[in-house]
Amino acid sequence: MNIFYVVCDNIRSLENIGSIFRTADALGVDKIFLSGICGKPPHYKISRTALGAEKNIEWEYQWQTWRIIDKLKKEKVNIVALEQTKESVPYTKFKPKFPLALVIGNEVNGISKSILKKADNTIYLPMIGEKESLNVSVAFGVAGYYVQNFKKT
Repeated sequence: MNIFYVVCDNIRSLENIGSIFRTADALGVDKIFLSGICGKPPHYKISRTALGAEKNIEWEYQWQTWRIIDKLKKEKVNIVALEQTKESVPYTKFKPKFPLALVIGNEVNGISKSILKKADNTIYLPMIGEKESLNVSVAFGVAGYYVQNFKKT
């Protein structure tokens, strides 16, 4: 079962949500879960960056991210957090197992600690320059395409 979900943990920017929908559509993501302060379609700022992709991807909203994670874990979904932590491994050293949910977090604070504790794996994107991280929607694109390569096999 090569199911690929995305869980958005408190992403504040509507433009980032739109970009995530657009990238998820390109990747063939099965469903997006939005939580907390995430905006949700329909919204003109989301539509402006999603360019209609928000109409093509199934999505669900739940205020508490942990409820989404617990539900997915009961369904035997592998929870993978995209976050820089001491336990994180570079994304290229990670071999995805499906069904899989990639959790991406808030633009400033990242994924909440309580959600990180529930993750089966934590991966990160190595940074070469001076900035500590990429924009959340760009980071999702990089990690998402990596995961998608395994979905095909």
